[in-house]
Amino acid sequence: MTPATGTPLPPPSVLRAFRITGRPEPLEGGQGRSVRAGDAVLKPAGDGADVEWAATLMDALQDRPGFRVPRYLRAVGGGHVVEGWEATRFLTGGPGPAGRWDALLAAGRAFHEALRDVPRPKRLDGHQHPWAVADRVAWGGATAEVPAPVHRLATRLRALREPVDARAQLVHGDLTGNVLFAPGQAPAVIDFSPYWRPVGYAEAIVVVDGLLHHRAGHRLADSVLPGAEGAQMLLRALIFRLVALGIAAGPGGALAEDEWTAFTRVSQFAEDRLAA
Repeated sequence: MTPATGTPLPPPSVLRAFRITGRPEPLEGGQGRSVRAGDAVLKPAGDGADVEWAATLMDALQDRPGFRVPRYLRAVGGGHVVEGWEATRFLTGGPGPAGRWDALLAAGRAFHEALRDVPRPKRLDGHQHPWAVADRVAWGGATAEVPAPVHRLATRLRALREPVDARAQLVHGDLTGNVLFAPGQAPAVIDFSPYWRPVGYAEAIVVVDGLLHHRAGHRLADSVLPGAEGAQMLLRALIFRLVALGIAAGPGGALAEDEWTAFTRVSQFAEDRLAA
């Protein structure tokens, strides 16, 4: 069953298995794949083992101070995936991020502090989606086929990398649009995108997103990413976002003109910070 928007909807059998009532309706965000039914959110599950791992992790993070996280629903059969679908409790709130950078980053820091001692999941090594590959490119662990202009800019930026001495841990690599705000409640951190990197890198991705897409001023970078290490995190985050878009476009494709203009502008800012 698919609505006019093109978003697939879960069949009734999935709703019954998760004990969900209500008519599924597409939700904004979630890469256009998430739907809400009653007090639940459903989306295609991807790797079932990843879902089971994430469900256990989110259970352990319930009721921590400074943030909320979704609780995964267990199906009648005992697992968290039914016919290729996963489900979580709906969390109230709307996304920032413009005008709420401090609150967004504070929620991310509380979330990352709660993850500080979680062991490195071996499953991250098997992730081959564009963002996982782009993350490895940003840190010098992979290459990717991207359009020629993207390759040239990424090569120039990669040449500016220097080693950083920052502790790696489990982080959320896509916080910018995935922190929800609701009056009287702690911010909700959703759509966990796991990477094993320094917390400063996760925050640098937020800064790069702000500079690229949300008209954030340079003061955001100055306050969140000070010094030489901050500049290196900014550089890696910029490469990450650039290469991910390049992978999506394919080697024979191209970035949209407004995207390319934004990356050119922010790349110059990053290079100027490194030169200073």
